[in-house]
Amino acid sequence: MTEKNSVNKKTALPVLYRIKKPFADFISRFKNGSAAVKVSHLIMGFGNFYHKQFIKGLIFLLLQAGFILLMVLCPQVNDTPLGYKALINFTTLGTEEGDIFTKADDSMLMLLFGVVTMGIIVLFFLVYLNNLASAYKAECDTRSKGRASTFKEDLRELLDNRFHITLLTPTFIGVTLFTIMPTVFMVFIAFTNFDSAHQGEVLFDWVGLENIKSLLTKSGEIGQRFLPVLGWTVTWTIFSTFTCYFGGIFLGILINKKGVRFKTLFRTIFILTIAMPQFVSLLAVRNILGELGPFNTLLIKMGFLNEPLSFLGNSDSFLRVRATIILTNFWIGVPYTLLMTSGILLNIPADLYEAAKIDGAGPFKCLVKITLPFIIFVTTPYLISSFIGNFNSFNVIYLLTNGMPNVVGGYKAGATDLLVTWLFKLSVNERDYNLGSLIGILTFLCTSTITLITYRHSKAYKEEDAFQ
Repeated sequence: MTEKNSVNKKTALPVLYRIKKPFADFISRFKNGSAAVKVSHLIMGFGNFYHKQFIKGLIFLLLQAGFILLMVLCPQVNDTPLGYKALINFTTLGTEEGDIFTKADDSMLMLLFGVVTMGIIVLFFLVYLNNLASAYKAECDTRSKGRASTFKEDLRELLDNRFHITLLTPTFIGVTLFTIMPTVFMVFIAFTNFDSAHQGEVLFDWVGLENIKSLLTKSGEIGQRFLPVLGWTVTWTIFSTFTCYFGGIFLGILINKKGVRFKTLFRTIFILTIAMPQFVSLLAVRNILGELGPFNTLLIKMGFLNEPLSFLGNSDSFLRVRATIILTNFWIGVPYTLLMTSGILLNIPADLYEAAKIDGAGPFKCLVKITLPFIIFVTTPYLISSFIGNFNSFNVIYLLTNGMPNVVGGYKAGATDLLVTWLFKLSVNERDYNLGSLIGILTFLCTSTITLITYRHSKAYKEEDAFQ
């Protein structure tokens, strides 16, 4: 067994052990800790006060007092309370429909404040655990060093050995406030009937798995359109990713081949295409390929067409418009892979090619055995991120066709709509937020699953030291 495999085996702890360890540590601290540590389970900061860490103890105590006051007093914002009342309202989402004399409950605020309250509880629990760890550490320091660390020493430690915690704390707070909590809020909306019929002062309620059933079964229009849209999304993702990827590799190898002149000029041209904002390029293509655009005019004058042919939203052929979108995306996306490939080719050791030629390998074998494996190995993370980016591609579809042409019986989803553009229409245009949230969840599950599985099984992950 190699040293690397031995290390991986030692560090790969069982999942159950990782789950049990925090609880085991919690019980161990309570059993082995002194009376001050045990009291810290009820009064935060007591262990720090006991070991003369007054500032740290005061911070923990104030946080506990503030949390208790928030949960008990339940301050109101727009007549909607926080605290324990927010948790009660979260279960009902409001009961008062309102009339001339009574203001209606706001289901959206009740759902939002319920999520915020749960987030505050989770953050307080983390602070509570940190309070216990701090009290236990102060006791251990007193036993081993004769005294606990001072507040200045703790601050100095945060700027030295624990500087990573100092830098990551603002990031953690920002991610929690602006990513995790909105995502949790969106997930909960998917299990309500918060749609276009439940806006304003109209209450909405929990519906459980009804939205999922209507989406995954063909009982209604939304269910009839989900699988076709998902199928086109996967088809689009595969074609748009691999055409740009292998097309860029081919062009990169071609331009960087020995004997090709004006390499710098070709690279500069492709860099200029990247410098052009993508939405400008897409709008230009939409006008060029329009029925009254220069491309149709040219085809008519050359005798290939008798009348204008629609290549985009007004087309009567789904295959034609989808092929046009894929080709347009190829034209816009291939320069990125080309420039990346050019940089990789310049860093492949020339000794590899010389050794291969000595062994009798020809140009094609060098390409297959050296160039392509090296490029694919280095660009595997880019390929995965490109695949996920195309799965969630919004600009190309929205600016070229806006999801059109329309489909008979389709629930707000055209022939070229991806899951993300369909989500946009349902949420922004139709205000069916519950269905939009549900599609967003399914999109996340698809992309995250694909990312984890493909990357964990790629050579870039398994053999990260292979080309060092």
